[in-house]
Amino acid sequence: MPGVTVKDVNQQEFVRALSAFLKKSGKLKVPDWVDIVKLAKHKELAPSDENWFYTRAASTVRHLYLRGGAGVGSMTKIYGGRQRNGVCPAHFSVGSKNVARKVLQALELLKMVEKNPNGGRRLTAQGTRDLDRIAGQACGPLSKKSIQTFCCRNKFFITETCHPAL
Repeated sequence: MPGVTVKDVNQQEFVRALSAFLKKSGKLKVPDWVDIVKLAKHKELAPSDENWFYTRAASTVRHLYLRGGAGVGSMTKIYGGRQRNGVCPAHFSVGSKNVARKVLQALELLKMVEKNPNGGRRLTAQGTRDLDRIAGQACGPLSKKSIQTFCCRNKFFITETCHPAL
C-alpha cells in the first residue's frame, strides 16, 4: 500500500508481522543461549515464547524507527520493570544489557541498524524501506478499514484505521 508507514498501522500487528518476517528470512543470528536466559534480574522465569528473540528484535527496530539514537542503556530502561522485594517496597529495575546488545548486534549484521556518530544506534535507509514495506503489507489489500466517528467539543471527526482481516 503506497504511503503507509510504521506510524500508520497497529503497532502490535506490525511487531508480529516484522518478527514473522525476521524468522522467515532466516538471516537473523540467534544466540545459542536464548532458551535458558532470563530477560532481566526482576524476572522470575525465562520467556515462555520460544520466538522471543525475533519479537524483541522487531520491537527494538520499531523503537529505533520512532526515536533514533537509542543505545544499549536506553533499551535496558525500555525493557525494565518493577522488581518486587517481598515485604519491602518495589523499585524499578533495568533489563538485561547483554540481551539488548546482542539484539542490536544481530540487527547490525542484517544492515538494518548502524551506529550513530552521536551515540547509540539508528536505522539505515535500507532498514527504513524494509519497515515501511512490511507496514504496507500488514495493512495491505487483505485488510479492512474500520471507520470510527468520535465527538470532541461538539465537532465530529472521522478516522480510518487499518485492521488486518481475521
